[in-house]
Order: sequence, then structure tokens, then C-alpha cells
Amino acid sequence: MNLAIVGVTGMVGRVLLKILEEKKIFIKNFYPVASTKSIGKTIFFNKKKYRILSLKEVLDLKPDVAIFSAGAEISKKWALKFAKKGIKLIDNSSAWRMDKSKKLIVPEINGELLSQKDKIIANPNCSTIQLVMVLNPLNIKYKLKRVIISTYQSVTGSGKKGLDQLLTEEKCLKSKKNFYYKINKNAIPQCDRFEISGYSKEELKLINETKKILNLSRLKITATSVRIPVIGGHSECVNLTFKKDFEMKEIRDLLLKYPGLKLMDNLKKNIYPMPILSENNDNVFVGRIRRDFSQKRSLNLWIVSDNLRKGSATNAIQILEFLKKKNLLIN
Repeated sequence: MNLAIVGVTGMVGRVLLKILEEKKIFIKNFYPVASTKSIGKTIFFNKKKYRILSLKEVLDLKPDVAIFSAGAEISKKWALKFAKKGIKLIDNSSAWRMDKSKKLIVPEINGELLSQKDKIIANPNCSTIQLVMVLNPLNIKYKLKRVIISTYQSVTGSGKKGLDQLLTEEKCLKSKKNFYYKINKNAIPQCDRFEISGYSKEELKLINETKKILNLSRLKITATSVRIPVIGGHSECVNLTFKKDFEMKEIRDLLLKYPGLKLMDNLKKNIYPMPILSENNDNVFVGRIRRDFSQKRSLNLWIVSDNLRKGSATNAIQILEFLKKKNLLIN
């Protein structure tokens, strides 16, 4: 296939290149795209040098697939132009996730929804992906009634500027503020801007995207998102209430067998998921599994995943692999 990556010099773009090389996915022609200031510069991919192109140049070249990771505004401006040319587009931004005509895909959960007619495919928010990977097998068996989520999110979730602020503050140097407050040695109960409801955009993404992916429009779900001074990996404390009762062994067995999940839950040996263990890993880690004794048919979980991999780049490439496997790249 002929593949374009839009936003190739960004944090997610670089991880996309790394995963493509790791997986040894055959690409006939590769078209890297970045911001205006990067056009004409070169990058290396698969031991070859490539010139960074403009969006207009790549549109005229008509690749089979384009992975967009350059923000919602770029996606809104260019995605339909690519789709009209017959180019499949996998979009990492929030631009199309809640569009009723676009599918929001985590391949292990709802990849089968994809068809040749789908030109723009939305990649979910990073914290949503790791959450639904755990919720899906449990919902199938026990039927979710309510979900309460608190997230503890890495600075890389806000891009290079967030990472730069933390690294600069750690050196006790004056930094440009990407966050409203100092992030080093701090926890900020705000990810993205606040809406009139009092919820942040990140919290609403978690709520609305989870309902869409799991096809549970009436699910009772609430969220609080916190930014913490961690470089790689988002963590989530999740409380679940089901319509059906469960046995703890069944819960663990379900999660142990589900593709893409790794169970880390041995309290005797102090084994549980942590961001430092998730870095550069494609799995979603789950542990600290215990019954909530304050509420019937309820459960507590701790979920961790590398937000730049399964939370973004890996999931996008898994969508690409699914399209290829199912022969959905043929127009």
C-alpha cells in the first residue's frame, strides 16, 4: 500500500514510524507530512531518507491510506478532501469521533463494523481506549450499569509542550507554561479546557466515546481527569456496577484471556500495573481487582497503558492492519 502520515514529526507521529518498523508492515510508497516549517526537511524511516511533503502534495499523490495525527483543526480542514479522492483516512484527533456518520474504532472491540464505504475512521481518545479494552469483556458477560472513572494522565498526553514543561521544571529552570500551573511535584485536576457543565473536555470524551464504542447510549458514567508529573502512561481508577452478579475468579479469567490485556494482580508479591511498566508496550494492564463491598454487584479496578502506543499510534496501526486483512483498502 501507499501510506501517508500527517503530523509525522510530532510525538505520536514518531511513535507511528517506530511501530510500523517494528511490525515490518510493507509500504510501497511512504509520504511523510508535517507543518509548514518542516516541509522540505528530511526524516528517516526504514533506513531510508524521505522529504517531508505538504498536505497539498500528498493529496495529489493519492495514497491508499493516510493516518492523521496533527490535531482536530487540520483534520476538519483536510479529511473530507482526502476522502473525496478515495483515500482511507484514520484520524487520531477528536474531529470526527462523535460524528454519527463516522465509526469510532478499537479493533479488538468493534473492528467488524468497518466496511469499504468507510473513508474517515476515528481513533478514540487515549484514556478511552484503555478503559473500553477492560470494560468490553466484562460488559458482554455481566452488563454494565454504572461506571465511575478517575484518570491520572501523563504529561505526554498534552504533547511535546507538556513534556517540555515538566522536564524544564525538574531542572528548576523557568519554563513556558503549557499547563495553567506548575506540573512538577503537583497534580492538576484539569485535562483540556472546562466546559459550561463543569466537566473538562477530556472527561466528556471519556464519557461520550465509551458509550459510542460499547453501543451503550444509556450507560451511567462519570469521570474526573487529573494531570500528573509522569512522562509515559495514563492510569485509571475505575469503579463498575453490573446488572448481573459475578465471581472474582470469573472476572480475572475473562481479563486474562482477552486479547490486548495483561493481568497484573498479585498483591502478595506487590504486582500491579504502573505507568513505568507500560512504557513502550502495546498492552493494556489491569490489576488491583477487588469487590466493592459498599455497593451490590460492584467492582474496583486499576488500568494503565502507554498513551502514545495503544492509546494512539498502536490502535491506529491496528486499524490499518484490520483494513488490510479484510481487503477493505480496495476502492
